[in-house]
Amino acid sequence: MAVSLDDTINHQTHSTLSWLLSRQTFWVFLAAVLACIALTFMTDTFATKNNLFNVTRNFAFVGIVAIGMTVVIISGGIDLSVGSTLCLSAIVTGLVMSAGYPLAVGIALALVAAILVGIVNGVLIAYVGMPPFVVTLGMLSVARSMALVLSNNKMVYQFGPDQALLLQLGGGTTLGIANPLIVLAVMALIAGFVFRWTGWGRHIFAIGGNEQAAVLTGVPVKRIKVGVYVISALTAGIAGVLMTGWLGSVTTNLGTGMELTVIAATVIGGANLAGGVGTAFGAVVGAALIEVIRNSLILLGISTFWQGAFVGSFIVIAVAFDRIRSFRQSD
Repeated sequence: MAVSLDDTINHQTHSTLSWLLSRQTFWVFLAAVLACIALTFMTDTFATKNNLFNVTRNFAFVGIVAIGMTVVIISGGIDLSVGSTLCLSAIVTGLVMSAGYPLAVGIALALVAAILVGIVNGVLIAYVGMPPFVVTLGMLSVARSMALVLSNNKMVYQFGPDQALLLQLGGGTTLGIANPLIVLAVMALIAGFVFRWTGWGRHIFAIGGNEQAAVLTGVPVKRIKVGVYVISALTAGIAGVLMTGWLGSVTTNLGTGMELTVIAATVIGGANLAGGVGTAFGAVVGAALIEVIRNSLILLGISTFWQGAFVGSFIVIAVAFDRIRSFRQSD
């Protein structure tokens, strides 16, 4: 029996719609959009140019680090040191530039510091066999302590001859778009391409899905594990440089508790803490939803102390959604 073109199109449309509705990222994206629409009608300030600019710029920092965290979580790991790594990179940037060195040198040394943190994490986890939670929890303290030692726990706010360039990089705009948001968009596109079209991307999914099977199929598991922690630390370092330029100063409490927000954004965006699942777009959407929640509490006159309750609830809902989906697939 011949199948008409209309029937084929309808079947493909139905299949695409079913797949879309089964994706956690879609529902989180929809929730963020609906929240934005509701806030537009409920407040006079949400949809203003200045507020939307602040929202997009603020969530970009979390989104950048969340992309790196997504890579780690897909591989079945966790990185609790990203907030401290961000702080260390920011301190290095500030100290190097305040000593009179140009912006390029400050950024380069900041990213080198971040990469070293990632290498230490990755080697201890992949080659020594220590649990990711323990290693990165220890590095959380070590990296923060290094920032304290280097800065002598003093605020850095003078950035030498290239100060204007740093402030423009982190706090400026390009074609009316906040520079951190542009960096986030570029990184998300690169990560999406790597996840979908490269062998390295397929390998991290394989490791997170079943590490033993990945070893048996010849995947260089240990080397890739080091790589994912380097990428996580590198994204934190990039965010640290940008935040320094945005704030115009840096202190040793920068990034405190940020690891929890980043993990929340990643999980809310659809990454599975058990490994093997996650997308760059999901990390961005999760970060956006958290920032919209924070912004909405301020605009509605609700105490920001409720932010943790809302974010925590979304995490539980996201994990429950994933569990329900897994049960349906297994039936």
